[in-house]
Amino acid sequence: MGDERFGRYLESFEVPVPVSIRLNPRKSAGLEIIDGERVPWCRNGYYLRQRPNFTMDPLFHAGCYYVQEAASMFLDEVLRQHLTPDYSPRTALDLCAAPGGKSTLLRAVLPEDCVLWSNEPVRLRFNILDENVTKWGYKNHIVTSQYPRDFRKAKQKFDLILCDVPCSGEGMFRKDEATIREWSPQQVEKCWQLQRDIVSDAWASLNAGGLFIYSTCTFNTKENEENIQWLLSEYDAEVLKVDVEPEWNITGSLLEGFSEPVYRFIPGISRGEGLFMCVLRKSGVCPDPKGSLPRPKGEFAPGKSLPRTDLTYPQAMAYLRGEALRLPDETPRGEVEVCFDGYPLGLAKNLGTRANNLYPKPWRIRTTHIPTDYEAILRHT
Repeated sequence: MGDERFGRYLESFEVPVPVSIRLNPRKSAGLEIIDGERVPWCRNGYYLRQRPNFTMDPLFHAGCYYVQEAASMFLDEVLRQHLTPDYSPRTALDLCAAPGGKSTLLRAVLPEDCVLWSNEPVRLRFNILDENVTKWGYKNHIVTSQYPRDFRKAKQKFDLILCDVPCSGEGMFRKDEATIREWSPQQVEKCWQLQRDIVSDAWASLNAGGLFIYSTCTFNTKENEENIQWLLSEYDAEVLKVDVEPEWNITGSLLEGFSEPVYRFIPGISRGEGLFMCVLRKSGVCPDPKGSLPRPKGEFAPGKSLPRTDLTYPQAMAYLRGEALRLPDETPRGEVEVCFDGYPLGLAKNLGTRANNLYPKPWRIRTTHIPTDYEAILRHT
C-alpha cells in the first residue's frame, strides 16, 4: 500500500465499522431510510448511522433488505455499466456464493428471464445461502452445492460468471479479529494457487463473449493483480474499465508494471471494508440471445397463492421463534401466509383454535427476550 495508505488503513481500526444495508427492490416499497445515507456506487444501498438489532426486525427476515458490507455493493455499479441492450445475459453463475450478498444483488439487477445459479460447495454455508436466496424471493434463481470442476465436467455454459474466490481475508481484519489470527504467509500461498484452479474451471464454463467478474476480500497482489496477470497470459481475455468517481477513493493497481483497471477498497481510504474487483470479457461472440433457456430442477419460484393474515410485532417475533399462534377468527382454515406490515414471513397451518408454525426450524431465532416497542428498536424503517 505504501506508507501513506497503510497509515490511513491503520487509523481506520480506531473508528467504528460502517453499517450498511441493501434494499430488495421488489419488497421494499413503502420503506423509508430515516437515519442513513445512500451508498454512492449502489442504487439500493444505504449506510446507517447506527447498527440496529437486525434479528429483532421482522422485515429483515422477510427479505425486505440484506445487511451487506458497502464495498461489496460495488458489483451494482459494475453491472449497471456493463449490462447493456447488446449484452444481456441469459444464464449467470455465482460460483462461490455463500452467504448470498452478491448473489441477491445479482438477482435483483440481472434481467428477469436470466437464470442465475448460486453455488456453494461447503454444505453448512450452502444452507445459509439457500435461506437468504429463498427469503430474497425471486424466480429463476437456483441454489446448488457443487465444486467448480463439476460445472466444467458437465460442460455447463454461462454468459456471466462471478468468481468471488476464497481468500486470505485481509480485507476483513477490521471487521473480524478471527481473520487476523488465521492469517499467515503460508495461507496466502495456498490461496492464490487454489484461486487459479477455481478460475481455470470457471473460465471453461464461460461462454465466448461472456463477462467474468473476479473478486476477493484481501489486499495482497498475489491473490489479486498477479492472478489477473496470470489469467491474461493463459486465456484470451480483455480487462474492462468501470468508470468511478474520484470521491469514492477507490485504489487502482498496486503491482508495479501492471496498469490494467482494477478496483480496490481500503478501509480508511474508501468507505467500506477490503475488496478487490476486476471485470473481464472472454474473447469471441456471445451465443444467439434468442436461444432456449435451460430450466433445471431446483429452480425457486413463488408457490401457489394463499390467504394472508397480518401479525402484530410481538406475534411476528413469536412466529419467527417457532411458536404456535392464535390467528383472528375470520382467518381461513388450512395453510395461510403470515405477514408483518404486509410483508410475508412464511406459512402457518390454521386449525381454528390455534395455528401450527411452519417456519423452517433452521431459520428460527433463538433469543429469549422479545422487545414490545418495534419503533424504538428499529429506527431505520
